[in-house]
Amino acid sequence: MHPLIEHLRGGLVVSCQAYPGEPLRHPETMAQMALAAEAGGARAIRCQGLADIAAIKGQVKVPVIGIWKEGDEGVYITPTLRHARCCAGAGADIVALDATRRPRPDGRSYAETVCALHDDGTLVMADCGSLADAEQAVEAGSDLISTTLAGYTGERAKTDGPDLELLYAMLERFPDVPVICEGRIHTPTQLREVMDAGAWAAVVGTAITHPTSITGWFTAALPA
Repeated sequence: MHPLIEHLRGGLVVSCQAYPGEPLRHPETMAQMALAAEAGGARAIRCQGLADIAAIKGQVKVPVIGIWKEGDEGVYITPTLRHARCCAGAGADIVALDATRRPRPDGRSYAETVCALHDDGTLVMADCGSLADAEQAVEAGSDLISTTLAGYTGERAKTDGPDLELLYAMLERFPDVPVICEGRIHTPTQLREVMDAGAWAAVVGTAITHPTSITGWFTAALPA
């Protein structure tokens, strides 16, 4: 087991991302957000874009999981080997990429991408949308697998909270592979539930680092 992966065991990973056009969309702001999350006990930070990866890596002491989003449909989370290598070059300790069975923009298979990254010495986190995706990811040698894309690829319905059914299935099918639960963990109770289920670690983003969404949850609860 790689020491960085062992470090994540039983911990919370905080995703620090701001969407295009939002007030917090700035590398320095995301680095400050990451520092705040680290101070609160985050075991690692997940972040998006080369500028944010570099800014955050320069500030925090915990590992950085990097992604690079390109577009907003199909395979867009670190979609090619080039994107992944750039994330590693920017300072990501682990690179997360779309591990679905959909065609990749550069024509490489997921397995070919993982193999090339491992040749570079890069750790790979597989963002899966289904059990079949996870099977492909494990066969390709991914270092970690996650539920990140559950509900976003058309294979599974989007659950209100974390996709516990998929988490349980992945844990049962791959007892010796670190399984990360990511996606729609909105409360400490939900976090405890996924960890009690056996998740290696959990990623929480919106509920911690996206004030626009959090404010919306509260305003939606106001009397009409």
